[in-house]
Amino acid sequence: MHGGRDVANDASTVFDVVILGGGSGGYAAALRGAQLGLSVALVEKGELGGTCLHRGCIPTKALLHAAEIADETKEAAEFGVLATFQGIDINGVHKYKDDVVAGLYKGLQGLVASRKVTFVQGEGKLSSPTSVDVNGQRIEGRHIILATGSVPRSIPGLEIDGNRVISSDHALKLDRIPKSAVILGGGVIGVEFASVWKSFGVDVTIVEALPHLVPLEDENSSKLLERAFRKRGIKFELKARFSGVEYTETGVRVSTENGKQIDADLLLVAIGRGPVSAGLGYEENGVAMDRGYVLVDEYMRTNVPTVSAVGDLAPTLQLAHVGFAEGILVAERLAGLKPVPIDYDGVPRVTYSNPEVASVGISEAKAVELYGKEKVVTVKYNLAGNGKSKILKTAGEIKLVQVKDGAVVGVHMVGARMGEQVGEAQLIYNWEALPAEVAQLIHAHPTQSEALGEAHLALAGKPLHAHD
Repeated sequence: MHGGRDVANDASTVFDVVILGGGSGGYAAALRGAQLGLSVALVEKGELGGTCLHRGCIPTKALLHAAEIADETKEAAEFGVLATFQGIDINGVHKYKDDVVAGLYKGLQGLVASRKVTFVQGEGKLSSPTSVDVNGQRIEGRHIILATGSVPRSIPGLEIDGNRVISSDHALKLDRIPKSAVILGGGVIGVEFASVWKSFGVDVTIVEALPHLVPLEDENSSKLLERAFRKRGIKFELKARFSGVEYTETGVRVSTENGKQIDADLLLVAIGRGPVSAGLGYEENGVAMDRGYVLVDEYMRTNVPTVSAVGDLAPTLQLAHVGFAEGILVAERLAGLKPVPIDYDGVPRVTYSNPEVASVGISEAKAVELYGKEKVVTVKYNLAGNGKSKILKTAGEIKLVQVKDGAVVGVHMVGARMGEQVGEAQLIYNWEALPAEVAQLIHAHPTQSEALGEAHLALAGKPLHAHD
């Protein structure tokens, strides 16, 4: 309802923008568009907030925090605190997780209503370059934003049954704690679930076809995470291509192409997410596609002038905060502003495992490829020299990548709470800061942010709590 009448079912209404999909990209576009005075209809078949709020970022991080509490309870004696770990109440964990999601969901619903966005619940389909059909009605718009998101991928021949072979969606609602699990995929999703389950007492093995865990990160970060996982007892098989899974009497047996077989209670398929685009009328209305993704330019425009696409549906970084930024960019463009295209290298990336892996900018390997080996300078600062990290009993490192005599082009961090340090790292990269400029900034002591300052002191040639 908008302005006291059901405008979604009023054929005379033409919205400035009709958005198909109410996840991070879709609702960000709706909120910003409405803020700028555009009339907005937002169509969503499920719950407002999409994957991030209900099946992704928020619930997984709630599980990770519960896992952190479990680990801290087990290790309390190291800090002189007497505590007894009695186990995991999985129903209690789910209640905590679901309460977090419910609170944010309620707040988001109120926010959308307060901006006078017309929210239409139902499965929508692009019916023309300027309309969406939903619930037997046609909603007209001067512009359409496609934001239908993504779902967990599988591989041909691997059937996800939701019981012994599961996706991340199933893992978030699993009503039991398995004794053992194989995780297919060592990217962000696989690594985060491995971290949670290990803290919950599960015997975990990750199977990854590439040479390293979190393969999109700087190789140094991957190696540090692998070292930490070995110490935690999380097993992983690298350069191991999946060849099949069969049911056993009590679980599954996973086979790899190099002849390895691993028995476990269940298999989590965590090989990434694919776009939701099939059967939604995109190709029929002339929208250019590639392997299910909607192709866009730097302003998120498709080849159809009245259609844009944002979020996981586009072949850009599959991160909620990227969806937010892309949705805002499109809304501002449609409102007549002149938004700046997104520098995807400048987007902060965090894997919320224990330890956390955080980065912004480019890897050393990419820098060498772009600038040449002789023009790339790196420095590593070990968290062992950082007082707050010592207090937290975390190990890890901050690595900086610099163009010689120029700006810092990559910041790569591994350790507890490094995701909270990536905000400053983002400013350093995006403002093209020189090491000497960051070195001049005084960081509070004792904090982990000091480690970022110390790394830049070292890169500027005046290390304090560091030595060669």
